[in-house]
Amino acid sequence: MTIIVKRLVLAILTITVAALVTFIVIQNVPGDPLYEWAMDMVQTSGLDFETAYKMAAQMYGYDPNQPLLDRLVTYVKRLLKGDLGYSMIYRASVNQIIAKALPWTAFVVSVSLLLSFSMGVILGTLVAWKRRSILDPLVTGYASFTAATPDYVTAMLLLLFFAINLKWFPSKGAYDIGIEPGFSLAFIGNVLHHAALPILSYTLEAVGGWALAMKGAAISVLGEDYIMAAKARGLKDQRIVTSYLARNSILPLITGLAISFGAMFGGSILIETIFNYPGMGWFFSQALMRKDYGMMQGLFLLTITATILANFLADILYAKLDPRVRLER
Repeated sequence: MTIIVKRLVLAILTITVAALVTFIVIQNVPGDPLYEWAMDMVQTSGLDFETAYKMAAQMYGYDPNQPLLDRLVTYVKRLLKGDLGYSMIYRASVNQIIAKALPWTAFVVSVSLLLSFSMGVILGTLVAWKRRSILDPLVTGYASFTAATPDYVTAMLLLLFFAINLKWFPSKGAYDIGIEPGFSLAFIGNVLHHAALPILSYTLEAVGGWALAMKGAAISVLGEDYIMAAKARGLKDQRIVTSYLARNSILPLITGLAISFGAMFGGSILIETIFNYPGMGWFFSQALMRKDYGMMQGLFLLTITATILANFLADILYAKLDPRVRLER
């Protein structure tokens, strides 16, 4: 059995354990979601609590008195069929919710990752090459500031300034209700207009971290013999930076980028909630606030699975990109 197959088996086992742990943790979360729904029915319909509780249990198909083992067996059977669960508040399968939300999150987060990664690589390389310039303290200070600032603070500031005060961008939604979805310039432009602030929030928060990571990798590469040899040959600085320094320094960041793409399946709960953007993060927040166990289980499992598989693919990709690295047998 090759090392790739072994790591794939290990990834599958990790996903299996994660699925079981996620189920047990969520099923033991304090509180009863039926209680809140029953109280809403009591206030709106005038029913007594016992009747409302029974109606809520039938309506949402959830029995809190069912043994945990029976619920686990039902959950595993659904997973084997590719069914991630059922949302009690939306009365739809989690698969349908993911199919609706994932494209929006994938669009925003992938664009943000590519922008922040590209900018961070460029800034980190320049800072490492010109360590005594004013760029070094500026980039380091910015990275420290954004690392200490929660992403929701950045999102709220952008929302207040650009959407509410200046009214340059919309404050919620993925596109205007009145516009017809389709592959038209009007729809695409409207989608980009709505996604601009969420993308900017992600990018501003992430670019500093990528810059520092690239700076550390580039500084370690600067002492390599091939950099010294390139300088001795009289090559131009631009050639040394692009062909030797950046090209070799970027390799350690590939793993982090791949894992970030895997983690994007979870979206950003706070950023998407602040902008009311209908992505994975927004549905995560709804599930957490309203104790939708079915949706929580499905979304958590999808995020964990995507992250584990991304890590697995990153190991293989890194070994292919860097000939100095070999997968141990």
